[in-house]
This record gives sequence, structure tokens and C-alpha cells, in this order.
Amino acid sequence: MSTITIKLNSEQKQRLYDAFREYEADAPQYADWQLRPENCVITCYTSGKVVFQGKDAEVYASPFRDTADAIPLPEAGSDEVGTGDYFGPVCVSAAIVTKEDLARLHELGVRDSKAVTDADIRRIAPELKQLLLHTILIVSPSHYNQVHTTTNMNAIKAKLHNQAYLNLAAKQTLPSFCIVDQFAPKPMYYSYLRSEPNVVRTLHFETKAENKYPAVGAASILARNAFLEYMDKMEEYYGMKFAKGSGAPADRCATEFVERFGKEKLGEVAKLHFKNTEKLK
Repeated sequence: MSTITIKLNSEQKQRLYDAFREYEADAPQYADWQLRPENCVITCYTSGKVVFQGKDAEVYASPFRDTADAIPLPEAGSDEVGTGDYFGPVCVSAAIVTKEDLARLHELGVRDSKAVTDADIRRIAPELKQLLLHTILIVSPSHYNQVHTTTNMNAIKAKLHNQAYLNLAAKQTLPSFCIVDQFAPKPMYYSYLRSEPNVVRTLHFETKAENKYPAVGAASILARNAFLEYMDKMEEYYGMKFAKGSGAPADRCATEFVERFGKEKLGEVAKLHFKNTEKLK
């Protein structure tokens, strides 16, 4: 449970109210209105202060901090998906969000893709693709396995994030504020890129950034959608369902795949360095 208090102007208050008006509840004393979306209570007081309370207070408050907490907009953000899944690709996306995008992102429920159902990911992502300037990189399991023979997971992620920003910069000048959902300390991140000919060096690194910065939340959803679409094609091609994650369901799925297609084909669908591979008999 967390509490965040922000002073908003009349335009921001109206934008916030319009985004979640369907969740309006009875307002307490000295309040203009109260909203109760999932995992948060938002109360707008007559003083102009807006209080966000609940598990997802940061999620709902972050897009409305553009004046109160001086979050610079436009901003760019990047995130990756698939690095914890035995089956499927690694996907990285980077996206740019402007002030004009914030209200719609809130209406869509943009936040960390791990907190959004796959059904909602599939619903939200197509509009994000139309709304935001973005780039998406997809590394197939077979290509990932080839690269991983000489490059560890974090180095692969660093190179993908860097390339995502380079691709974004080729479309439009990057904003002054670009955020990476931190998976390695900043010096280590750049050490992974020491052999790269072009490196974006103006990045801000922060953990759990997907719930603090709308651009990272949007990138998270775009990357997750790319992952889901790749899995759909993989399942159609092989005629079987592939478990997500790397737990017991993935072990059972690996056994079924090997029985049907042979172990020599496993590298086409799975990241072979995971311990799931060792468990196969």
C-alpha cells in the first residue's frame, strides 16, 4: 500500500477524472470527487491536491506528474519480454510518449505488461502501434541460442535495448529523457556495448520503471504483444501449446516436444541454456 499526493491544475484534474469517471464513488468531505479503479483510490480535494492510495498508486499517478514532479515529456522508454520464458523469443521495444498521449494511455490501462492480462495486451497493443512512435526487435529462439554461445543474457539485452533506441532515433530525434527498465548497473550496461559501433549514451536507468514512466509501460506492452504473436505462430506451426515461464509446465511441454519432434529440434522453440533442458531424460 502506498500513498502519493500531487497538486494538479484544473486541466489535469479534468483529464484524470475523464480517464476513470466510470469508477466514480461517493466523495468524502472536502473532496470534489473520488475514483476507485483497480488497486487504487483516487481522491481530488477542493484544495487542488489529488491523493492516490493503493497497491498501484504509482501506476495511476505517474502520467499526471508532468508538472508536479517535473517528469520531462516527451520521454522515451524501453523494456524487454521473454527473458524468463524457456519457450519463445526475446522481444524488446522502445517507444516515445508525449504529453498529448497520456490521457489515452491511462484510458487504455497502460502499465507493466506483467500486470496486464494477455487478452488486454492483445487489445491495447494495436492502438499503441498507431498512437506511438515505436520500434520492436524480436530474437527467435534459434538465433538467441546461437548468440548465447558467446554472449550472456544481460549482454544480449543491453545490445537489444541499444539497437531499439538506435532504430527509434532513425525515425525521430530522441527526447532528452530516455529510460531503460534497469536490469544491470549503468557501468555494466555500457561495458556490454564496448564493441558496438554506435551507442546511445544518454539513458536513465531505473528499476521498476514500467510502472513509473508511461513510455516504459507502453514498450512493455508492445514487447509482450510481439512475444504472444510469435508464440501463436510457433503453436500453429508445431500443432501444440507451449507453456510460458520456466517452471514445471515448461518441463512437461519440453518432454512432449522432444517426444514428438526430437531433441535436435528443441533449439528452434526453446532457450537451451535454461535448466529445463538439463531435466530432459
